[in-house]
Amino acid sequence: MRYFIFVVVLLLGAIAGCDQSSLLKAMTPSGDEQTAKSYIDLLREHKFEQIEQAIDPEIKVPNLHDALVEMAGLIPAQDPTSVKVVGANTFKGPDIYKSNITFEYQFSDKWLLANVAIQKKGGVSTIIGFNVNRLSDSLENLNKFKLAGKSLLQYAVLAGTILIPLFSLYALVLCARARIPKRKWLWIVFILFGIGKFAVNWTTGQWGFMPLSFQLFGAGAFAPLYGAWTLSISLPLGAIWFLMRRKSFSQAASAQSVPPELPPTDR
Repeated sequence: MRYFIFVVVLLLGAIAGCDQSSLLKAMTPSGDEQTAKSYIDLLREHKFEQIEQAIDPEIKVPNLHDALVEMAGLIPAQDPTSVKVVGANTFKGPDIYKSNITFEYQFSDKWLLANVAIQKKGGVSTIIGFNVNRLSDSLENLNKFKLAGKSLLQYAVLAGTILIPLFSLYALVLCARARIPKRKWLWIVFILFGIGKFAVNWTTGQWGFMPLSFQLFGAGAFAPLYGAWTLSISLPLGAIWFLMRRKSFSQAASAQSVPPELPPTDR
């Protein structure tokens, strides 16, 4: 068991260790990045009027100025030691374009998330979202896959993501080698997919259940760039049912292979 946990942690660590910043940089339109960053610079410089002029009329609120002053107060006065894109989404329609860029700012021992959403419609560019939030650490450290300090539920799901695929693979091998009278391929498909999905956020411990869902080999693990790992498990109903029916399949196959007894003949 310890060996399998060790292997899984190594694999997850290798994936998480990829250069996420370079990947996001390549996927982020440079023009959108510069535009979003320019608005954050205006906020840092307390040039609130210029930001207010760019705010889309649909999201303007009476206390907009106070909200901008409050966000600016979260940003330290000194220059950041690093700025990197940690989230980027774009949408392009027939007559509208939207981009949503999130930056992580580091100021010595402080971290901030700054998000700017921009809309371009009818040749006019406006801000449709602007948020600044403090972080206790960098996103990379906050969402790093760590075994220490997790709940019993998280450990149980982690064990499931290891054991359920192994159990399903074991049943699949036995099924492939078994002599099943009819529709063997249906049993193979049934074993391959787990039913339902119970997922847990490895960073926060939040969980959710989706009954109408299927997973290959009954388990999965996913993490967006700079995001938290989500582990999920499914019920390996096909593998369980096959192992329960395996003996009956063997008996049926044996019965078919035995030649019928011939009636005695008079001599």
